[in-house]
Amino acid sequence: MIPHPVDSSDGPAGLYIHIPFCHSKCPYCSFNSYPETDPTALANYIAVLKHHLRLLAAHPWVASLRFDTLYIGGGTPTVYSPEALADLIDTCRAGLPFNSSDITEITVEANPNTVTLEKLQGLKRAGINRLSIGCQSFSDPLLQTLGRSHSRADAETAVRNARVAGFDNISLDLMYGLPEQTVPDWRQTLETAVGLEPDHFSIYELTIEEDTPFAGRLRAGEIVLPEEEAVLQMEKIGREVMAGSGYERYEISNYGRPGFQSRHYTIYWQNGTYLGLGAGAVSFFDGFRVRNVADYGNYSRLVHDGQYPFHDGECLSQEASFRETIIMGLRMTRGVSCDRLQQRYGVTPAAYYGNTLQRLLQERLLEMHRDYLRLTDRGLLLANQVLAQLV
Repeated sequence: MIPHPVDSSDGPAGLYIHIPFCHSKCPYCSFNSYPETDPTALANYIAVLKHHLRLLAAHPWVASLRFDTLYIGGGTPTVYSPEALADLIDTCRAGLPFNSSDITEITVEANPNTVTLEKLQGLKRAGINRLSIGCQSFSDPLLQTLGRSHSRADAETAVRNARVAGFDNISLDLMYGLPEQTVPDWRQTLETAVGLEPDHFSIYELTIEEDTPFAGRLRAGEIVLPEEEAVLQMEKIGREVMAGSGYERYEISNYGRPGFQSRHYTIYWQNGTYLGLGAGAVSFFDGFRVRNVADYGNYSRLVHDGQYPFHDGECLSQEASFRETIIMGLRMTRGVSCDRLQQRYGVTPAAYYGNTLQRLLQERLLEMHRDYLRLTDRGLLLANQVLAQLV
């Protein structure tokens, strides 16, 4: 048994705001998002987010927190004007205790064809200091297959304009393992992306989720995914190109120049405290995870009536929280601190996992580096299988 109570509040907290609206819904996307451009609906949702913020600011779970990061994701947050996002950010700063503006990380996700130079300049004035651009690919045929509404030229222009607007922390999302994608296609995307000199990359293999149009197309034979060997080659090339271009792999799917790791996502990987505003957003407080209702109409009605829009919650036992902290921490290449685990839970991985951990160490899938338990290079290649043994 783990003797100590769970405490995830010993570090800064993160605030996530979910914008569920897009200009169009991509057929592979399983996120909680809807095509919506009606100005009244967009304005009403911002008003509801502000009301939700005021409700939660007075909640005992939130009162003692101090926030270090704000992440506005979606959906496509840049369906909103810079002025609307600035107003939302100002409301967050006024309603919650944030660290000073010079060290708080404020990220907004953007699609390339939703940000002109003028709009990017407005986002910078709004206090946003980190931009995450959903490029996904730099191949026009593959972008069409993905149902993306932007082109390669749009993506290149968006990144260059972001620099002109003054952004010095730009992240690009890329995907591999796409239908009909070849290894040369992927290398071309990587080379184009690296040539734009962003500060950070999030690189994901496409996963076909059951509740998406892509799942039906795959079953019908309308799309064909690359063979496993080709996907493994793409993953390898991604690692090589990133390393050769000065990007450090600090998490299984994330690479950054020195000093440009995502502070917001690091809170997640360390199983820290975060607050989620918006339809379908998730919060985590000291071992208790709660999810908001996903339908934005129901979410809005509950908040308007002064009710917490919680849909469901999960209270983790101390042991479940310990295991989850291990699993999440091992996603980072530096691993998870055994001393911090001892302080937080009163037990170390060696004491908890016993022979299972010893076997993984002997098989060179895990290793100890100073105080940190981490995946080896071989373990990173087999991360899902390794982590499954520690759940």
